[in-house]
Parts: sequence; C-alpha cells; structure tokens
Amino acid sequence: MTSSSSPPPAEKPPLALTIAGYDPSSGAGITADLLVFQAHGLFATSAITALTVQSTLGVAAVEPVSADLLQRTLKHLQIDLPPQGIKLGVLGNAETVSTVAEYLQEITSGSGRNSHIPIVLDPVLRSSSGADLLASEALQTLRNSLLPLVDWITPNWRELALLTGKPVTSMPEAEAAAASLADLYPTLNQIVTGGDQTSPTDLLRLADGTLHHLSGDHIETTATHGTGCAFSTAFLSNLIREKPALDAAKSAKHYVTEALRRSAQIGHGKGPLDLLWPLRQFQG
Repeated sequence: MTSSSSPPPAEKPPLALTIAGYDPSSGAGITADLLVFQAHGLFATSAITALTVQSTLGVAAVEPVSADLLQRTLKHLQIDLPPQGIKLGVLGNAETVSTVAEYLQEITSGSGRNSHIPIVLDPVLRSSSGADLLASEALQTLRNSLLPLVDWITPNWRELALLTGKPVTSMPEAEAAAASLADLYPTLNQIVTGGDQTSPTDLLRLADGTLHHLSGDHIETTATHGTGCAFSTAFLSNLIREKPALDAAKSAKHYVTEALRRSAQIGHGKGPLDLLWPLRQFQG
C-alpha cells in the first residue's frame, strides 16, 4: 500500500470588498473588480449599487439597487467577512452615497478591527459613452459625506474637473485642480489618471503635497473598457499587500498596461482588458 498525506491547509488570502455597479459585459464594475482581485491573489466580496444595461457598445440604462438592500448586504458581509481594504466604484444616486458613507463611518470609527484599512474611491461619474453614472444632485453628497472618509481617490482628468469645477486640459491644470481638492480634504491622497490622454502620465499627489509623475506607454487597442476601474482595484490590491503608495501605483499601472497589451478583440465596441494575464503566465 502507498501512503498518502493530506496537503497542508491553504494560506488564507487577504480579503477585499468592492462596492460598485454591475456590468453584464464584465468589462468594468463588480465582475471586473473580482477578476482584478483574483489576479492579485486576494479573495473579494461585493456589494452591488446599481444594475446596468451595457455592452462594449456603451451603457443603455442604469437602475440603482435599493439603499435598504445595499445596507443589509454590507452589514452581513461585515459580520462574516470584514475586508482589509475597500474599493468604491459606481454609486448611482445620493441615497446610495449616503448609505455607503454611513457604513464607512461605522467600520472606521473608534477602535474597531477595520479602523485602519485603505479605502479607494474611483469616482465614476459618467461612462465613456456619455451615460451619467452618478446623478447630478448626488455629487454634492459625495463631496460632503464620502470624500472625508476615503483615503484615496483616482479620477481621470474629466472626473477631476467635475469634482472641482476647474478646467483640466493639461498636466499643470491637473496639478492645480488636485491642489484645490487637497485644500478641501487635507487627508486625501490622489492619483489623477491620464490613461485616456495622448501621453498616458498619471499624477500621484500625496496628502502631504508630494507629487510624482508616472509616465506610461500608449497602447494602440480598442480594448479600453474599464481601464480606470482596473487601475483603482489593482492599486487597492497592492495597498492591502502593504506596498508603499508609490510602488503600489507603479505596479497597478504596469498591470493595466499589460492587460491592454494582451487583450483580445471581444465585442464590437470598446472591449475588455485581459484582467487575468498574471495567472496565464503560469499556464503551460
């Protein structure tokens, strides 16, 4: 007889939570976030804020999930699977923003076990196809209730302009707008992404005012759906794994660049990235 031994117990992966919308084409939102977390060796849970009708051709409709259902989801997940980091994406309306803010306030106040986890907000205000993903009246609620609670925000130039009310058409203007946002939220760290610009340079602005410019390669591809979403989730993954902020940002930028470079032509519009490319490297 041949004796066999049981394999050692698997190491428990870090836990992450994504609070975002559902994209049925899996290019962005919850389904894409889960792939990004998996590619970084994390286990992720999710709370859906809105259902969308969309494909690679764009967003056709958005329907928010009820605040009560979202609140109950967050409560049940927190009891059983408290996250070590949280990513925020599409929030939809003011009621959802307030519900998320209340949850964050509850888990980060006092000496609770989640009091020092990184929270990254990807302020998805409008889709690349032009559909509003955050109601106009909810923007002020986001400014008042949510921005004081998050550690990081990752807007692109257009989103930074909407958040600050200032023009952002060049790197100097991006720096000025980021500085104005920092004046309002002194503890907020920012990564202003420039992946949709001719020269894909990101601006990292730490809360202490330190600036870093992260240059990148321009990849010729139509598979650009969800690049900002993937970057913010990859960045959070690196923070959860305790990488320094600058290293976490550089690693996330490399991850997205390779996901663009390796993407296949899927769909008839702006297709998805190859979000699992790090895992494919180990395939024979």
